[in-house]
Amino acid sequence: MARKIVVTSGKGGVGKTTVTACLGGALADAGRKVVLIDADIGLNNLDVVLGIENKVVYDILDVIKCRCRIKQALVRDFDRPELFVLPSAKLSDSPLITAQAFRNIVSSLDKYFDYVIIDCPAGIDNGFHRAVSGAEQALVVTTPSVSAIRDADKVFNLLGGYSLSSADLVVNRIRHDMVRRGEMMSAGDISRLLRAPVAGIIPEDDNVSLYSGIGRLPVNSASATAFYDLARSVETGQPCLGEGASYRRESLFGRLKRIFR
Repeated sequence: MARKIVVTSGKGGVGKTTVTACLGGALADAGRKVVLIDADIGLNNLDVVLGIENKVVYDILDVIKCRCRIKQALVRDFDRPELFVLPSAKLSDSPLITAQAFRNIVSSLDKYFDYVIIDCPAGIDNGFHRAVSGAEQALVVTTPSVSAIRDADKVFNLLGGYSLSSADLVVNRIRHDMVRRGEMMSAGDISRLLRAPVAGIIPEDDNVSLYSGIGRLPVNSASATAFYDLARSVETGQPCLGEGASYRRESLFGRLKRIFR
C-alpha cells in the first residue's frame, strides 16, 4: 500500500508546489514509484513546474466523469520514469470533485505506487479539507517570515482534527548566513514556535527558480541535497537535516526581538 502524504501550507507563495515536485523527484531517484496529485483545482501548476504541461491530455475531473481510466490521466515525468503526475482540472472548481470522489481517486492509485503525494491548495477552505481527507500524513511548508509562520500555525491546528499519523514541518528558503547573524529565525526556532517536528530544511537557492522555470528539478546544488535529506526523513521517519541544521542559536526571544526591531 502507498503512503499518502499531503503537502500543505496556510500561505501561498512559500514554495509548496516546488517542495511537492522535488520531494517526489528525490523519492523517485531512490527507486520509489511516486505519483503526485495536483489538488489545486483551477489554479494548477504542478505540471508546469515539472515541464510536462504539453503532455497533459486528461485530468482529475475527466477521471471522475469517467471520460478516461485513471492510468490514462497519469503523466510520466521526462527525467524520472518512476515519477507520475495526476493533473488538476484546468477549469474552476467543480462540484463533482467532492472529498469522497477525491479519496476514491487516491485509493485507486494505492496499489500502483509506493507514495501518493498530494499538492494541497493554499489556504484553509474546501480545497484544503478535500486534499487532507485523502492523506495519512502531512508536511506543512513555511518560510521564516512571520506571516507564513502564523498561517502554518493555523494549518497545524486544523490538521489536529484529522486522523493523521504525523504532521511535520518543512522550513523553506532558509538563509543560514542570516540565521548565524541573528537576522532570521532558524528552523529550530520555528519548530518550537509551532510545536512541530522538522522533517526538512531547504536553503534559499536561486537554482530552484532557474530549474523550475525550465521544467526541471534542481541538481547539484544545496537545495537538491536538502530535498534528498527530506526524502530520507520521509522514508525513515527520522529527521535527516543535513549541513547547517545545528548552528549555534541565540535565545528564541532574542532572535524575535532582532526580527521585529
